[in-house]
Amino acid sequence: MNRLRVVGGVMLLALAVTPTAALAQWAQFRGANAGDVGDNPALPETWSETENVVWTIDVPGLAWSSPVVWDDHIFITSAISAGDEPAPIPGLYDPGDDNGSRRSTQHHRWVVYDIDFDTGAIRWAREVHSAAPTIARHIKNSFASETPVTDGRRVYVYFGTAGVVGALNMSGETVWLTELGAYETTGGFGSAASPTLHGDRLYVVNDNVRQSFMVALDKNNGEEIWRVERQERGQNWATPFVWENEVRTEIVTAGTQGVRSYDLDGTLLWEIHGMSGLTVPTPFAKHGLLYISSGYPGGGLRPVYVVKPGASGDISLWSQDDMRTGLSSGFPGTRASSEDVAWAYPLLGTYNTSALVYGDHYYTLLDRGFLVAHDARTGEEVYSRKRLEIGNGFTASPWAYNDKIFLLSEDGETFVVKAGPEFEILHKNPLNEMTLATPAIVGGSLILRTQSKLYRIAEEGQP
Repeated sequence: MNRLRVVGGVMLLALAVTPTAALAQWAQFRGANAGDVGDNPALPETWSETENVVWTIDVPGLAWSSPVVWDDHIFITSAISAGDEPAPIPGLYDPGDDNGSRRSTQHHRWVVYDIDFDTGAIRWAREVHSAAPTIARHIKNSFASETPVTDGRRVYVYFGTAGVVGALNMSGETVWLTELGAYETTGGFGSAASPTLHGDRLYVVNDNVRQSFMVALDKNNGEEIWRVERQERGQNWATPFVWENEVRTEIVTAGTQGVRSYDLDGTLLWEIHGMSGLTVPTPFAKHGLLYISSGYPGGGLRPVYVVKPGASGDISLWSQDDMRTGLSSGFPGTRASSEDVAWAYPLLGTYNTSALVYGDHYYTLLDRGFLVAHDARTGEEVYSRKRLEIGNGFTASPWAYNDKIFLLSEDGETFVVKAGPEFEILHKNPLNEMTLATPAIVGGSLILRTQSKLYRIAEEGQP
């Protein structure tokens, strides 16, 4: 195999590298199929800091945005401080009187990188914004947690903590930059909801304590096409999802006050009330159904909703009294359904991880390291909580290929689990560094980001 190792953008060893053949694309957070990669025997099953590593580079600053890939371009973002910043702390914990919120007076640079897929060399790095952050972030968050999106012509980036959204071409030139404003969030936790691209429009959701909104921008020039105010007062980190179903195309947004779906002109189509105190998981579609969840720890309601196409109006399953009184008053703890909701559970949702549908199964990766499986179409339980390992927390969302589920912990360990009705841990792949970002899987490789590094991981012997 032609192998290459890069540290800090400098090649330490290089042999002839064959061109990467037949690359697919990974253009957005979780890819085009919400983590279902499909079968590819070239994809790796085991790895470590040295095993099956094609290259690794150091990435300056602190950011939890995921990489996106188009052909041989890997795009990542970072927020680089001029001074020292508190290091992120993994796990679910009580952060004290300040709720874990941290402010910075240091000058920051928000930067976009284009990295060569084959070599790991940095093609270009472009500064999009430069200032001291005006809002706080949670110590476990970063000032650059939104994942970019690309259409192969441009890469579109949003930095909620800087209040800017912009487009760069494939040569790194800034095409446009639009100011949306930086807004304080619940508890000073910061922002993380990524932009979404559909047709000629870029959609951005910013839920905050001042005035929450969703905006549609012309992707060619950054001009605002429409804006809707949202009845949210706080913070949600769920990326908006464009659902192309058999009835219509709609924009689905998850929030603390409820799930709302809009048409492409920003008109409300339907809503579900009854979410947890904070909302992180991103909605997605599979088998003609829409999957939505939230699960702030300790909440009386941590729901999963599976919605059918064509809903309208308020399709909430549970009343305000149910949501107020919770389980203590007999709140339903089993599966529910309605004309518009194929199935739902009140206590299945997760805090940080988005769920995965792979094959016929809906997999829930609970933040404290349990895996649960249900029938994706009916919601019937396939197996109950299965422990991965004591002590591991999980923020990155799961992905799957070759009949295996991959579960990346905050400690940088990826648990490889057999897909299907029988739970079995096959491997554990360590990288020994904190990891919150969901990887990109493309071109027979994993592009995986840890706190300080970016890895390209591929099976030994593959080009």
